[in-house]
Amino acid sequence: MTAGPTTRAVLSAGSNVGDRLAHLTTVVRRFADELVAVSRVYATPPWGGVDQDDFYNVTLLVEGPHTPDEWLSIGAELEQAADRTREVRWGPRTLDVDVITVSMAGTVVLSDDLRLQLPHPRAAQRAFVLVPWAEIDPEATLWTPDGVRPVTELIAALAPEEVAGVVPVADLPAVRSA
Repeated sequence: MTAGPTTRAVLSAGSNVGDRLAHLTTVVRRFADELVAVSRVYATPPWGGVDQDDFYNVTLLVEGPHTPDEWLSIGAELEQAADRTREVRWGPRTLDVDVITVSMAGTVVLSDDLRLQLPHPRAAQRAFVLVPWAEIDPEATLWTPDGVRPVTELIAALAPEEVAGVVPVADLPAVRSA
């Protein structure tokens, strides 16, 4: 990929098929050179009403010379390498890497492109994204159609049982390269 502008992105990765920790570790290793912070691994109930095993989720804060589409493409390459299939919407998956939000020069990138909607249109409703994000960036904000809101405020607006279902279970190994 060609070097684009320096951007900062929030990525969410999840897995509930196979070796969940190994799948998430591949994501963190791939982004090691751009990694600003990574959350602990959280066990979370599935979202979307499909009967399946719990997910392991992490949130990453990354910064590098990538366009929003390049962040998405890297995530898709990781999903493909993990043999991700898309049979059922919100169904089981070896790996899912979502771009939650991207900023360039301090300005949030807005996109209504169906391939990459930014910020992620359902991020404000998902405790499995917000709780790990608040862990690594307690001052984080998310652009919503109702305005920019603190992530902690969005968490407080969720059902308490949904927030309580996001449980830390592990730390991933440090992968920052020298």
